[in-house]
Amino acid sequence: MRHPTRRTLLAAIGVSATAIPLFNAPHAGAVRAPGLDDPAKKEIAMKLVSSAENSSLDWKAQYQYIEDIGDGRGYTAGIVGFCSGTGDMLDLVELYADRKPGNVLAKYLPALREVNGSDSHEGLDPDYPRDWRRAAQDSTFQQAQNDERDRVYFDPAVRQGKADGLRVLGQFAYYDALVMHGDGSDSASFGSIRSRALRSARPPAQGGDEVTYLDAFLDARVWAMKQEEAHSDTSRVDTAQRVFLREGNLDLDPPLNWKVYGDSYHIG
Repeated sequence: MRHPTRRTLLAAIGVSATAIPLFNAPHAGAVRAPGLDDPAKKEIAMKLVSSAENSSLDWKAQYQYIEDIGDGRGYTAGIVGFCSGTGDMLDLVELYADRKPGNVLAKYLPALREVNGSDSHEGLDPDYPRDWRRAAQDSTFQQAQNDERDRVYFDPAVRQGKADGLRVLGQFAYYDALVMHGDGSDSASFGSIRSRALRSARPPAQGGDEVTYLDAFLDARVWAMKQEEAHSDTSRVDTAQRVFLREGNLDLDPPLNWKVYGDSYHIG
């Protein structure tokens, strides 16, 4: 069962998602060793997010996922919950159309542009979910989902995490926050969460203690999640990321044991 834990609007409603800018340029104190972008660590990250977003470690099974979870963002679909109301689904389907003109979803582009910024299904029902699932069998569409995930969420999170001197867990905490909250001008966006954390702690790149800073970031993340009913269950922080932090597992080295919404997960 998919839990209703989706990001807040990626920016002001109706504005398409774009790559998140790097807040601070790397300097001598920034992490330079491989981090969350190491293939094995990235696979762990995908499973961790899927446990929270899909109640499953099988993240690749989510290419075909689509439903309206009633959070005001229209259809939510795919491996990171691209939404018809927040612009990132539109960007994804446009990319797919560029790579494979005339694909099964291309005919919905006018409707996706019209519903962007709303929860409307106008022009999408009744066949869009069926056609999304058909498209999800296409490796070109799967790769498009991977690439948009990386462009908009994963790569910016890793860059910022490394610039802040954070190891794998910290980079993952940034990624998970971007997936749920996106980035924009509202108080629950990733940038606002990070700014709130910086008011009470310094990251390693600024001479601070990594554990202290991550505690502050997770506190700020929990505050942001509680600002919206759909995100008010904070177990993906409390019984997952916070557990790894308390264990001192800053590199997310297996074995990993955690819970989300009371369900237990393990990576050996």
